[in-house]
Amino acid sequence: MRGRRGKGGCFARLFLLALVLLIAAVGGAAYLLSQPYQGFGKEVFLDFAKGTSTEEMASQLASGGVIRSEWLFLAARALQPKARLQAGEYRFSSPASIWTVFERIVHGDVFYYEVTIPEGSNIFDIANDVDRLGFIKGADFLKVARDPALIEDLAPGAPSLEGYLFPSTYRLTRRTTALQVCRMMTELFRKRWDEVRGEGQGSDVNRTVTLASLIEKETGIPSDRPAVASVYANRLRLRMPLDCDPTTIYAALLEGRYHGVIHRSDLGSDSPYNTYRHAGLPPGPVANPGMASLRAALKPAETDFLYFVVRPGSSGGSNFSRTLAEHNQHVREYRAGRK
Repeated sequence: MRGRRGKGGCFARLFLLALVLLIAAVGGAAYLLSQPYQGFGKEVFLDFAKGTSTEEMASQLASGGVIRSEWLFLAARALQPKARLQAGEYRFSSPASIWTVFERIVHGDVFYYEVTIPEGSNIFDIANDVDRLGFIKGADFLKVARDPALIEDLAPGAPSLEGYLFPSTYRLTRRTTALQVCRMMTELFRKRWDEVRGEGQGSDVNRTVTLASLIEKETGIPSDRPAVASVYANRLRLRMPLDCDPTTIYAALLEGRYHGVIHRSDLGSDSPYNTYRHAGLPPGPVANPGMASLRAALKPAETDFLYFVVRPGSSGGSNFSRTLAEHNQHVREYRAGRK
């Protein structure tokens, strides 16, 4: 009887010891899972491709110094076996616990690159902007932008996406394609167009956006835009050439021969975009206008102005004229101011 009690007591003590060790192990693991860790100096970027396994993620995280060891990440996975780990590029810049890292990947808290497209940018400007990101080639962007497919239902006459890539700040990832960028930009244009299209008489979308692009390029002063619009509206009504420098520049850009200065040969170009040679609006927009220019194109000011030129000084505003003689005087003042 004594032997049996001794043996039973031994089993009890072993069980208690095992229980204590288990509790300690669980507690230790819980402690390690909750403790912030940073094994890197500068911020770390890790890109998990679609289909990356948990083990591969754990290995990359440990190698990058984001987590203390791979098994801790695998332990977190074991505790949440149904969680979905999402692919993408992640930025780690401060100490974080295993749980924090794990939850970020579960929620897809990926790193975004921001690209800001100013009002008045053309497709060539935008191509340069996205090319600098390093993961979208400018040539790929231009190829998509030259195809009006994304906007042809709204603007059947548009020769390209020029004018319909709405200026704004866009958030992109390394997996964003040129087509996706153009789709984002044209979708935002559609939303903004819905906001303004009822404000004027224009029914031809491409005509309105083309006029808005000229207004956008001719002045950066919001208060001048309705007056600039009135000049072009009056010239169109009288069938006068628009004599718009930005259209001449755009013609040269399309032909790959613009280098920052308008030459006499540019003014004589037979391009349909050259409004010095061809009366009426060019075939399509020459830039991507913002809301103020769209509104001005839809509702120009009621004036009898036929000319305008930049006012001397730093304001950027314009002097508007009804007659050529008055305009020539303003031009002389402008040239004297530049000197």
